[in-house]
Amino acid sequence: MALLNILRYPDPRLHKVAKPVTEFGARLEQLVADMAETMYDAPGVGLAASQVDVHERVVVIDVSETHDALMVFVNPEIVWASEEKQVYDEGCLSVPGVYDGVERPARVKVRAVDQFNKPFEVEADGLLAVCIQHEMDHLMGKVFVEYLSPLKRNRIKTKLLKEERSGRRA
Repeated sequence: MALLNILRYPDPRLHKVAKPVTEFGARLEQLVADMAETMYDAPGVGLAASQVDVHERVVVIDVSETHDALMVFVNPEIVWASEEKQVYDEGCLSVPGVYDGVERPARVKVRAVDQFNKPFEVEADGLLAVCIQHEMDHLMGKVFVEYLSPLKRNRIKTKLLKEERSGRRA
């Protein structure tokens, strides 16, 4: 396994739309293993392949306290979302040190396959629902700060670019 480099906002590669996975096998299994290792090391609860500059529809998530409940979503699609909304303070491995409230559906149902092409569905609420929607946004080229006001977004961009230039990372 290997730690992958996580792209930092406002890197334009974070805005590329991911393509569906069409080939399953050792390469995909290695990508999933490397993404999981990278997510746990960061530490985070979710990581989309887009964040490590692989523009395929792959997401890893583990919202457990013990970090032993890895979920792998390949080619995920939300098939249902509740009308009820909820605001969660979200953070992102691509936007280090920044947390802010984002309103999303409180519950979702997701259809996907795992890294072995085995289909499954998950109904989620709470942190898992937020994480699924957040990571799926990455697959569509969207970063959570895009839900914030232009003023907040520009402040975040300026702060991260300044850190990048000075060689510091949060």
